[in-house]
Amino acid sequence: MNGRVLVTPRSLTGGTDRALLDPLERAGYEVALGPTGRQPTEAELIALLPGCIGYLAGVEPVGAAVLAAADALRVISRNGAGTDNIDMATAAARGIRVVRAGGANARGVAELTIALILAGLRQIPLTDRLVRCGKWDRPRGREAAGRTLGIVGYGSIGRQVAALATALGMHCLAYDPFVDAGVEGSASARLVRSLDDALRNSDVVTLHCPPLPSGEPLLGDRELRLIRRGGVLVNTARWSLVDSPAAVRALDEGHLAAYATDTFATEPPELDALVTHERAIVTPHIGGFTDESVRRAGEAAVANLLAALAETEPAGREARSV
Repeated sequence: MNGRVLVTPRSLTGGTDRALLDPLERAGYEVALGPTGRQPTEAELIALLPGCIGYLAGVEPVGAAVLAAADALRVISRNGAGTDNIDMATAAARGIRVVRAGGANARGVAELTIALILAGLRQIPLTDRLVRCGKWDRPRGREAAGRTLGIVGYGSIGRQVAALATALGMHCLAYDPFVDAGVEGSASARLVRSLDDALRNSDVVTLHCPPLPSGEPLLGDRELRLIRRGGVLVNTARWSLVDSPAAVRALDEGHLAAYATDTFATEPPELDALVTHERAIVTPHIGGFTDESVRRAGEAAVANLLAALAETEPAGREARSV
């Protein structure tokens, strides 16, 4: 055996997608699985990681205590694009390389984003609940065509959202301080210079960006009220991007018609005033949880892990060929 590899993403620890890990075993690695169907706790990671040279990680927090227990770890491979769940400074200090499967779940998240936009514009979850309660209330909806969509974060997901929204007849604005309009312009969206510009000119806003380094919300009371009255806000990125009490106030006052989120501070979430609000649309982190996205992310994460392990092989020892 070349060494042990820990695998923790919920999509890979069950039986259905287990075959995606076959390349690791064929390459001579022993595969250790985390708990089935849920994220591992910090205590479980501390118990599972000693002796592992590779770690195929999900979205579970990987902090300093976990990395300190990983006495042989050389590579962490994320099965997604984000690494904010990993203490990157500690990983770097311990010489642990972190690689990620960027863009693998972009289509799944983009399609869910469009579904949430339509659900918010037509108040589908609310009207579904009303009918089930025996009420025949018919709130008037709005069509996507002709509406302006503000996209905050214009990477792989944001660009696919823009393409899909444009096909529905929406006008798209995009804000991303890391995208150069002169170099990376888009036929699907017009890049704007500031977040305020994107918000104040939009009927619908969707978030596809990392959390702020400070941990402060990107959208608070002031920012939410820049969105056109009756707007829809969609968050498939990170819970911390939106100030929860501010979102509740915006919903209560009718400034936001709907807030849709596929991300939470904890999983499962606390049933607070925002999660249980009648105009909140909540889905259990299913953006990248499609057959196609799971396959792409799993394949990319395994390939990245194998490549990085080969590149970090200690001197004097040759890795077994794949």
